[in-house]
Amino acid sequence: MKHALIFALSFTLATGAGAQNSDDESKNDEREQAGRALAQNTLNDWGLIIDRIRIVGSREDARRLSGTGAVIDSEQMQIEARTDINQLLKTVPGVYIREEDGEGLRPNIGIRAAAGGRSSKVTLLEDGVLIAPAPYSNPAAYYFPEAFQMQAVEVIKGAPLLRYGPQTTGGVINLVTTPIPAENSGRVLTTLGENSEHNTHAWYGGTQGNFGFLVDAVYRNTDGFKDIDRSNRDAGFDIQSYLVKLGWSSGRHSLLAKAKYSEQTSNETYAGLTDADFARDPNRRYGLSEIDQMNNDHQGFSLNWALDLTDRVSLTALAYYNEFARDWFKGSFGSLIDAANAGDTDALAVLHGEQDIEGLDYKHNNREYESYGIEFGANAEIGNHRLQVGARDHSDRMDRFQPVEVYDQINGSLVFRDTVAPTGGNNRLEGADALAFWAVDEWRVTRDFKLDLALRYEDADTYRRQFSTTDRSDEPSRRSSTASEWLPGASFTWDMNDQFQMLGGVHRGFAPLSGGATENDEPETSVNYEFGFRYRQADSFLELVGFRSDFQNQAEVCSVATPCSNGATSGNFVTGEAIVQGVEFQFAREWYTDSLHIPLSFNYTWTQAEISESNPVTGVSDGDELADIPDNLFSLRLGLEHTSGWDNHFVAKYMAETCVQVGCNRADEPFDRTESLFVVDWISRYALTEAMTVFVKVDNLFDEQVIVSRLPDGARPNKPRTGSVGLDYRF
Repeated sequence: MKHALIFALSFTLATGAGAQNSDDESKNDEREQAGRALAQNTLNDWGLIIDRIRIVGSREDARRLSGTGAVIDSEQMQIEARTDINQLLKTVPGVYIREEDGEGLRPNIGIRAAAGGRSSKVTLLEDGVLIAPAPYSNPAAYYFPEAFQMQAVEVIKGAPLLRYGPQTTGGVINLVTTPIPAENSGRVLTTLGENSEHNTHAWYGGTQGNFGFLVDAVYRNTDGFKDIDRSNRDAGFDIQSYLVKLGWSSGRHSLLAKAKYSEQTSNETYAGLTDADFARDPNRRYGLSEIDQMNNDHQGFSLNWALDLTDRVSLTALAYYNEFARDWFKGSFGSLIDAANAGDTDALAVLHGEQDIEGLDYKHNNREYESYGIEFGANAEIGNHRLQVGARDHSDRMDRFQPVEVYDQINGSLVFRDTVAPTGGNNRLEGADALAFWAVDEWRVTRDFKLDLALRYEDADTYRRQFSTTDRSDEPSRRSSTASEWLPGASFTWDMNDQFQMLGGVHRGFAPLSGGATENDEPETSVNYEFGFRYRQADSFLELVGFRSDFQNQAEVCSVATPCSNGATSGNFVTGEAIVQGVEFQFAREWYTDSLHIPLSFNYTWTQAEISESNPVTGVSDGDELADIPDNLFSLRLGLEHTSGWDNHFVAKYMAETCVQVGCNRADEPFDRTESLFVVDWISRYALTEAMTVFVKVDNLFDEQVIVSRLPDGARPNKPRTGSVGLDYRF
């Protein structure tokens, strides 16, 4: 019934708009491009939907947004051949990364006021579709699409992000997969590197008449860069990801179907190191973590439909379904590491395998997720307005069934003892049902002044059912919550002259409650501002933007991977009022000589993130620093592209230290902070032919390794200097 009502509303708005604007005057080129990006259903020259899966468009489109944004385009993806989403996003201003495994398998991404724990405070999309395992009830991104399989990565910050959701405080990230090509063609990109690393991305597709297709595959494996004490087992992974797209168009109708499957086995652990052991060898792993392993698989399906009713009115629909299953079998040794850091020699001897211990718990963190939904939208031009209205009906579920295996450590080896059946917190169901509406008006007030108005409504119900018996025959304990929020926003651009543009905006931010919330809990809300200037001339671009987020109810999402500042590993920890403010600066320039093209881009972000009012209930105080948000970060990309076909690129990235938990600035405790990191990567490419390029990459050229994270358990390093060679062939 909800779906029928949504469709009826969208159709009525669209057809009503079409009757009013049939004689509207033509628009200038810039406005035409912006309108096509907003409409989100433009067809390419051979008839299939492409803009429906994009939220920004090109890098130039990002530089004209009424909010702020960025596009890591296909050129950067091709040059850097990145497999790690963390390293790509470090080149975007206002994005904070907390590394965990050094490979980017389970990213912790934050944007502006949205901290990075498991990326749960940012909206994650793939081709415009919600991709977190359970975006409302369990948004922690234990699944993340393969960056190696992407054509582009788009980021939106500021008021325009209200078109998307549910998280609307910091930003939206959209990962764009390989499009169906207009002609039969393909590509093979493969790399071989240290630690037996192998990565291959291959695709083939084309168009015949009204039909188009694409088959896309990624295979990756490595032994990893860490060595496990007293073990022949490697610390690497095996990953496979497959994608199929089918497209069809006829007249004003278009369909795009997508199916995706991936699986991963990674010998990853929650166990880090003591600081003393890290100083001696950051790439060591304790033998206690030898049997830790993550196994997961994901399958997703989506169907996009678009109908152009007239040249100025269109309808869109999207249906999607995702499943994700994971079993991360691992121990948790945080208490032993904390004790060893405090000087406990017995705890250190256990970690080193020199002392026996009984009763070590290794949990099968076994969970199954399901999310599905349907969206309808209507887009229309009316006079100087470009309108978009839409609605989404979404549901997600999580089934947690987590038995525990008990081991003893005897003479440095792990010996199985017994299994504990899952009850209580290890045996529960969680879920959410949500309905969202949005309306966006892009209003060209004058030739030079554009005002964008946005209104979003989120209505989400969450629940938890927790069982005391393994077979779930008992009456479960129950929790539930309801949250409904109106989220308005406005943003503008004013072209002061041909070179200078002013921009600004304000919007209300929201993060939904998790599945463990109660009726007394309130969702995180904030008021977010940005204001700045842009300058462009010939081959130069400059942007300076200030931002501020004023939280009425700042909250942390708790998990074992990212415990909250109060130590909780589930639910939410509400810290109350907080302010996050800062400045983002971008500069890009290109130089040309007779034989060289020299592109340069530089990004810098300064952030101050603090509690703004003491909260006696939670124990935080005015002035306490928030966790996971560095005060300084920057990136620099420099290219030396020669007419001979030999190109060299350097990518430098810096991130300052961060608090591990709220208020680390009030205590002189060395284990409450990470360390600052500066890394330089080098890529050298040579075009053998127009179709074939060979390249050499060295990540972390100067081999800088520091403590980039202390979560989940102990000190963790970034990836050491790693070299690889590659081949890029197009046909």
